[in-house]
Amino acid sequence: MNARKKVAFYTLGCKLNFSETSTIARNFDNEGFDRVEFKEKADIYVINTCSVTENADKRFKTIVKQVQKANADAFVAAVGCYAQLKPEELAEVDGVDLVLGATEKFKITDYINDLSKNDFGEVHSCEIEEADFYVGSYSIGDRTRAFLKVQDGCDYKCTYCTIPLARGISRSDTMQNVLDNAREISQKGIKEIVLTGVNIGDYGKGEFGNKKHEHTFLDLVSELDKVEGIERLRISSIEPNLLKNETIDLVSKSRAFVPHFHIPLQSGSNVLLKKMKRRYMSELYTDRVSKIKEVMPHACIGVDVIVGFPGETDDLFLNTYNYLNELDISYLHVFTYSERDNTEAANFEGVVPKNVRAKRSKMLRGLSAKKRRAFYESQLGTERTVLFEGENKEGYIHGFTENYVKIKTPWNPEYVNTIHKVKLTKIDDDGLVRFDFKN
Repeated sequence: MNARKKVAFYTLGCKLNFSETSTIARNFDNEGFDRVEFKEKADIYVINTCSVTENADKRFKTIVKQVQKANADAFVAAVGCYAQLKPEELAEVDGVDLVLGATEKFKITDYINDLSKNDFGEVHSCEIEEADFYVGSYSIGDRTRAFLKVQDGCDYKCTYCTIPLARGISRSDTMQNVLDNAREISQKGIKEIVLTGVNIGDYGKGEFGNKKHEHTFLDLVSELDKVEGIERLRISSIEPNLLKNETIDLVSKSRAFVPHFHIPLQSGSNVLLKKMKRRYMSELYTDRVSKIKEVMPHACIGVDVIVGFPGETDDLFLNTYNYLNELDISYLHVFTYSERDNTEAANFEGVVPKNVRAKRSKMLRGLSAKKRRAFYESQLGTERTVLFEGENKEGYIHGFTENYVKIKTPWNPEYVNTIHKVKLTKIDDDGLVRFDFKN
């Protein structure tokens, strides 16, 4: 390959996708490509796709058009979840030259011998049953935190979700490899590691290619907490039925794990949770939140919720709204339900009109803003530690406390990737918190 060829990457979707894009990018580094920013002119553009929402599908086509404007002769490769689910559809998008599915994406450099444009997109996509092996990944984005993949795939059968079809069965990295990757990240000067996966609470399943758990998620966090050089560890989204009391207690006493949890709810209505084939009822979710707040009153708790699921009447939506309003949580990630091919829910009766979905989404986003403000107000006057990030945004540098309060202070490059003890003092008009240094 020509050592001077330039490659650029664009990632749609979740933290897991970002970690995998970084691993794919390192493969290009090893093959002698020069990595450039996506907005720059490149010889090859790799787009890591998402299938969770309809917007992610549409966004892909917009990105390809942007590539064509930047360099009409550029080679365009699509990888990831959407590429696994609908490879032929992506291949037909004007400008796309190569589509790689779940097992092929990590071998992309093997498929790129000729960067000349194709009349039709070339597809290499396996049957999802073949996606039964594990490829470890981690990303380093802004030099302050890394996303470390510990698990992939999912054995759950939620009626709205395409992830099992796009990523295959639940499988885990080996404990040793996770720990080695964590040490490698810490040696690069990264201060915070975020654990990511499709269903990370299921960690241990498929660790050595078999279904039984060699280790548990509790084993994993226990061992990671002992790794020297890591200043902060953060758990990304974890299912409420897999978040055990022992894990919550460990975080509360941990050296490195921070008091921040993101726990998918999807609906506050047990009727809808059953239709979604979730593995818990709202009572268990309430219990998880109560347990966290019991041992970590200052903990930040984020919630995923879906609006407009088939059968969601006005009353059932209000059940969810009122449930969340009364729950001691810190913010919401609101997803407007979109029909996905080959899911059970796509054929359910009781379709909610899109204008009603949009109205309900707006209501919950407003509730999220209220919850975040209340959480921030509860933290005023407290002392926290903040990790500063690397971007100058309109004369300010931003960072997050250990319990995920976003703060700001006038830009100072010396603060980048440093941790300071602060006292939270004031919430500004933009909703961000100011502080006084304590050290």
